[in-house]
Amino acid sequence: MEIIGYIASIFIGISLGLIGGGGSILTVPVLVYLFGIGAEMSTAYSLFIVGSTALIGGIRNASLGNVNYKTAVVFTIPAFIAVYVTRAYLVPAIPIEIMTIGTYVFTKDIAIMVFFALVMLAASVSMIRNKQKEEEDENALPKFNVPAIILEGAIVGVLTGIVGAGGGFLIIPALVLFAKLPMKKAVGTSLLIIAAKSLIGFVGDVQRYGDQLDWTLLLTITAIAVFGIFIGIYLNRFIDGKKLKKGFGWFVLLMAVYIIGKQF
Repeated sequence: MEIIGYIASIFIGISLGLIGGGGSILTVPVLVYLFGIGAEMSTAYSLFIVGSTALIGGIRNASLGNVNYKTAVVFTIPAFIAVYVTRAYLVPAIPIEIMTIGTYVFTKDIAIMVFFALVMLAASVSMIRNKQKEEEDENALPKFNVPAIILEGAIVGVLTGIVGAGGGFLIIPALVLFAKLPMKKAVGTSLLIIAAKSLIGFVGDVQRYGDQLDWTLLLTITAIAVFGIFIGIYLNRFIDGKKLKKGFGWFVLLMAVYIIGKQF
């Protein structure tokens, strides 16, 4: 199962490189079901893996001129404040056993995975639907709706903190709709935002878990995912991103249904 897990790790990076999101949607299930890591610890590992991989991809996109730094800063500040507070204070406050119904115990890990699956369902709908707004002209000038970008940043930050998801499926529509960025710049900017808030969130986990973190496993999966993001960025030149995004959306939908069934 671990060998399959390492192979699957390549697709974490490929997804981020191709569509600017989806990496964490793959990372948490890979860690939980293929490496046998607990749900809460998996969300911590996901922050580091996705954050580091997105950082490399963001730097690469920046070199290609596909990053809007002003938008990244406006979005990232509320996002990383929210994700740090969520990881450091909110997640630890959730009780290990939330409720008991007869012989069934609804635990913290189950709650995290079910919430993660619901996030995946929302992500799949976002990716499957065709949005005319995403087809903005590539030469359109950015037009900022600052309050909306800040609010979206805070919401994505809380989401990232709870389930370890980078939130690219929420970030990209926000950048297209509120900052009026063309898709290529939205993808590149999204990667830098994901990197910043994910790695900031992971700082809270280092403080909590310390020596419990398996750095060998973490760095190995991260290295494989980084290799994958270069493949994704390269393939992005030849593959229709909209069709790929819709196909990935259906895959995410099936994964969400599987996770919900698995937990119950």
